[in-house]
Amino acid sequence: MYLPQSTQERVSMLLQEGLRPFTALQGLVSEEGARRVRVEALQEELDSLSAMMSTHRAVTDENRTLRKLLDLREALGYDYRPATISRPGTPGSESTFLVNVGTEDGVRASAPVLAPAGLVGVIRESRSSNAVGIDWTHPDFRSSAMLADGSVYGMVESRRGDFREDDRLILNGIPYHQEVALGQVVLTSGLGGVFPRGIAIGTVLRIEEEEGAWRKAYVLDPAVAPGSATHVLVLVGESADSVNLSDSEGEYR
Repeated sequence: MYLPQSTQERVSMLLQEGLRPFTALQGLVSEEGARRVRVEALQEELDSLSAMMSTHRAVTDENRTLRKLLDLREALGYDYRPATISRPGTPGSESTFLVNVGTEDGVRASAPVLAPAGLVGVIRESRSSNAVGIDWTHPDFRSSAMLADGSVYGMVESRRGDFREDDRLILNGIPYHQEVALGQVVLTSGLGGVFPRGIAIGTVLRIEEEEGAWRKAYVLDPAVAPGSATHVLVLVGESADSVNLSDSEGEYR
């Protein structure tokens, strides 16, 4: 059917008017889709940058730890083996760890394990290529100890809390009349033949208990958080000198 030109134009105008909302909606949908694509691309880029930053921080922290271990090597009067700690992650094994050195590397049971800040724990069992150790949170951990100035001697042991974050290091056996100031550094004393003299264990945090007028015990702030220790040194031999992790002013590295 033939329509006059004016009628065709009128029909076309009506169609355009009727379709305009749908055309506008289609445009909005297209813009929203493009915007979503841009947002997703930006999010992927942000995630990639975050991953890169996280990796960079981890590598930086690891390099810092390794540099400190190299510095520690200069202070050691003992032979040692650098090692990496891993945790079993099974129930009941929270206070134990594995190191990737063993009897083939000269590692024996009772070998001290050190981090840059101080004592981590001790090897309990050595195998050919790895060894099992316990950190200071283990109930069997013990170390003879002394204040950094050598004025007071005692025994450091672990005391389990209701939760792992409540585990504490206790300096025991301090005669009641001897004064121990808060903040004093506690070191291994070398008595007992397991740990060499002079390894940092922690600092005195507060008094824990008094046994009548005989003895006192103190809570220590540990030098090393066991869960944060990844790169360590395992001592395997002794020289003529004790380990000395302090500088001339008694500050610990």
